[in-house]
Amino acid sequence: MATPAGNARLKAARIAAGYSSQQDLADALGVGVRQVRRWESATPPWPQPEVGQALTRLLGQDLESLGFTPPGGASVDRGRRTVLAATAAAVGLAAVPTQAAAMQPATAADDYEAVTRSHRRLYWSVAPATLHPAALSHATLGCALLPEAAGQTRVRIAAALAETMLLAGRIEFFDMRDADRAQQTLLRALQAAGEADDVLLGAAVLAHTAFIPAWVGERDAAVERMVAARTYTRRGSASAELWAWLDAVEAECETRCGNTRTALHLIGHAEAVLARGGEYSSPEWLDWFSPVRLAAFKGNTQLKAGHLPQARTTLLGVLDALEPSEEKQTTVILGDLAAVEAAAGDPEAACRYAVRALDQLERTWYAMGMDRIREVRRTLAPHQHERCVRDLDDRLYGWSTTVSALAR
Repeated sequence: MATPAGNARLKAARIAAGYSSQQDLADALGVGVRQVRRWESATPPWPQPEVGQALTRLLGQDLESLGFTPPGGASVDRGRRTVLAATAAAVGLAAVPTQAAAMQPATAADDYEAVTRSHRRLYWSVAPATLHPAALSHATLGCALLPEAAGQTRVRIAAALAETMLLAGRIEFFDMRDADRAQQTLLRALQAAGEADDVLLGAAVLAHTAFIPAWVGERDAAVERMVAARTYTRRGSASAELWAWLDAVEAECETRCGNTRTALHLIGHAEAVLARGGEYSSPEWLDWFSPVRLAAFKGNTQLKAGHLPQARTTLLGVLDALEPSEEKQTTVILGDLAAVEAAAGDPEAACRYAVRALDQLERTWYAMGMDRIREVRRTLAPHQHERCVRDLDDRLYGWSTTVSALAR
């Protein structure tokens, strides 16, 4: 797979910032679209000072990180090292050494990918506070290896680096609840996917960025990022599972923005896509999605839509189908079942599910799971003097749970 022509870093940053076309960025900067095309070419000219400052403000990175080589003639390899060093620093990593190293052997890609795969599996069982620094350290190594690799070795390292940064971004958003940091990390993941010319991994990163505006109700920004994710997906050999996951992500975004009817339609479409199947297999990294996970999306949307009997049935089915290793997802499902019972006027049943979720959180922390429990507790305010709710409060605000929540 060849390295993509043109300035992939600038293009990735433009799309991640919400400028879906070159014309959109040109309009925002007050320049002609031909200028943006030149910047996204294989040999982008260094922008004029005022325009360059505006470009860095809009896209949140310095010009070298956006793929520009400073006037004065830094070599291509030197430029790449500078960009990667800036990338590492931007996500809080140690500086990448600029001293030239020996060209990496082909086995470097095998070894780097092996650690990436291990981190992928460990995400489901290792505490995020433990895994996150390990993923960042692995990203540092990838940034150091990439400038000294060539051909397929470089492509494979870039793809594994993109997946590592995607993992770090997921932890920052879903586990650490740090949306701003996740946004920057996911941008670097998108740029690394561009280095590898891996359009499906790029689509996955873009879809993850859609969660960030959706969580604060910014539907237009979320939809725009989903359009970009689907555009990338059409360029590759996408599996039915990947297409269905994109529907599920968009459904989650619509649900967060109050559009449950649209969300249920998207989930129905995803179910049909999975039922039809397809000729392509899913990439290894798509381990966060399955028919059971789709049902989990559906149960939450049914809950938000007020379809309580349907939500209860769906979520109970998911709870039965989840593997014992899917501890984080189990917490979320228990939280949603607690919310169903709270909305149905059964505080005792709601508290039972909530306590089971807290038991799970003590074994495997997951910020999204705790968010669900806190939402349930707020809905139980009319019943706060009942014994079951007081018992829930004793667990929710016990020493271990409170310290764990504050520590994260």
